[in-house]
Amino acid sequence: MIYFTSGRVPSSAKLEAAMDAVIDQAIDAQRIVGCTVMVAQAGELMYQRAAGLADREQKKGMALDAIFRLASLTKPIVSLTAMRLIEQGYMTLDDDITRWLPNFRPCLEEGKPATIRVRHLLSHMSGLRYRYSAPADSLYHTLNVSDGIDYQPGLSIEENLQRLAGTPLQFEPGSGWRYSLGIDVLGEIMVRATGKRLPDLVSHAVTEPLGMKDTLFTVRDEARLTTVYTDDSPVPTAIGENQRIPFGEGAAIFCPDRILKPDAWPCAGGGMAGTAPDFMQLLETIRRQGAPLITRDSFDYMTQEHVAAKYATQGPGWGFGVGWALLADPDAAGSPQSAGTLSWSGAYGHTWFVDRQKELCVLAMTNTTPEGVNGQFPVMLRDAVYSGLA
Repeated sequence: MIYFTSGRVPSSAKLEAAMDAVIDQAIDAQRIVGCTVMVAQAGELMYQRAAGLADREQKKGMALDAIFRLASLTKPIVSLTAMRLIEQGYMTLDDDITRWLPNFRPCLEEGKPATIRVRHLLSHMSGLRYRYSAPADSLYHTLNVSDGIDYQPGLSIEENLQRLAGTPLQFEPGSGWRYSLGIDVLGEIMVRATGKRLPDLVSHAVTEPLGMKDTLFTVRDEARLTTVYTDDSPVPTAIGENQRIPFGEGAAIFCPDRILKPDAWPCAGGGMAGTAPDFMQLLETIRRQGAPLITRDSFDYMTQEHVAAKYATQGPGWGFGVGWALLADPDAAGSPQSAGTLSWSGAYGHTWFVDRQKELCVLAMTNTTPEGVNGQFPVMLRDAVYSGLA
């Protein structure tokens, strides 16, 4: 099912001027190297632009069909796949995950056993976390747990889960929220529940029905793969293999070439690559309440506020559903977005949101982190969308 084609985009001079100004300023100031930005309203593509450079050193311009490492933009794709498998009876939201992973039994700090259910993994309420956000003296570092965007030669998902199981839970499952490797755990459960490879499950449930032909756990056309950069002075610098970069409350280890490594497992939480036009198909599907991928009941579950806004999952005013943050209080967030807006991001420099009240889908993929994900750029771009459509 293809919602958007490469045909003519309706002219909106006000929107175009507002968006272009933000993009041009970010590129001219060398806060980002390149980006692809798309805006749709009520199912109609209103704006699209590829700007800057896909590879600065090669002087290669950005293109609309440029391939980006998706990082956590992988999560909504895998979460939708999981909901489809739940509909098909392969697993349930209330399954104790030891049904599928009998040796995965992380305990609370005091050694007390805990029960993690599938629903906890989907909403990041399992008590797990990411290594990048863990204190330097924690077992996440001691055991060398992979966050799935670094590369450790020969490391399998089974071994990484064994390491993860040796770390203490941050809280009783279901009683708190912490962004985590839970979707990676869920990916292995999906594999064991079905007996199929994760790439095949995702392709059958999501990417193939939506015509997302470039969205894969590998890259078929390396010539279109962007080079990735990190904020630096005076200009962003290309990211090297397993480079440690300050991110969020800690530092993440990035290996841009992981997507090209044949022995790297397909990471359910961040291992896919894809294009902006592909991902816009997914966002429009989300705006249309998940059809034809999942039922309305499943979509309603994904858009419930499972995690209260007090946890500020994407800043003040944001709670969490399944696969994305949920805006509960626009005033607290200081945002022009409507209550109920869905949003998430990817560590390599991407942000998206779906404002269901205003029928908006907005996507910005950049090749510069953390500016493209946590910097001024996504905030200014968000504001430009609303001022341009006012």
